[in-house]
Amino acid sequence: MRPLKICPSILAADFSKLGEDVHAVMSAGADIVHVDIMDGHFVPNISFGPSVMKSIRSVTDKPFDVHLMIAPVDLYLQDFAHAGADIISVHAEAGPHIHRTLQAIRALGKKAGVVLNPGTHECAIEPVLDMVDMVLLMSVNPGFGGQTFIPSTLQKIRNVAAMVRGRDIDLEVDGGVDASNAGDIAAAGANWFVAGSSVFRDGPAHYARNIAAIRASAELGRGERV
Repeated sequence: MRPLKICPSILAADFSKLGEDVHAVMSAGADIVHVDIMDGHFVPNISFGPSVMKSIRSVTDKPFDVHLMIAPVDLYLQDFAHAGADIISVHAEAGPHIHRTLQAIRALGKKAGVVLNPGTHECAIEPVLDMVDMVLLMSVNPGFGGQTFIPSTLQKIRNVAAMVRGRDIDLEVDGGVDASNAGDIAAAGANWFVAGSSVFRDGPAHYARNIAAIRASAELGRGERV
């Protein structure tokens, strides 16, 4: 099995002390910093840009998984690469030339991910699987945190897990992930779990507890706990 990773979405962090919150959540046992970038155009919300991300890059040496919910996206790849991204994920729906966009990410020396919205069929990414390190499946409609997991995503996870089997590709799920459903998500084939409000709720004193609960649920779903 591919390594299981818990990826807190810093969209749910306290922006008045963002660097401190990122440091705290990563010190509490998280594996990867998930950075949601929204433009108010491709999705109905605005988060922040590369300068803010760059300002917190030094607070942890853990990888930055940057999810670009922006269109057009190609113009901003270099900015986020230079700001400290390790993985850059782009939506198949965000432009007509996903192949070229993934090429550009690789040319910047970064790992590349492709993202699908809930209403997009998984066949949309099949032609570019040889170009990606990760597939990210949205289990809510992107744009806002705190939404409820869409149950039909489980079958999509199974389908994509079958598509990527035998490839060096991680399968990430983002949206409504918590300890109540991480087991089912893991059993379906995902190994990276993006969680925002379910990790950051109740403040820094509870981050370790929240992360451990999601991890334990996922491990149980993968048959790693008895």
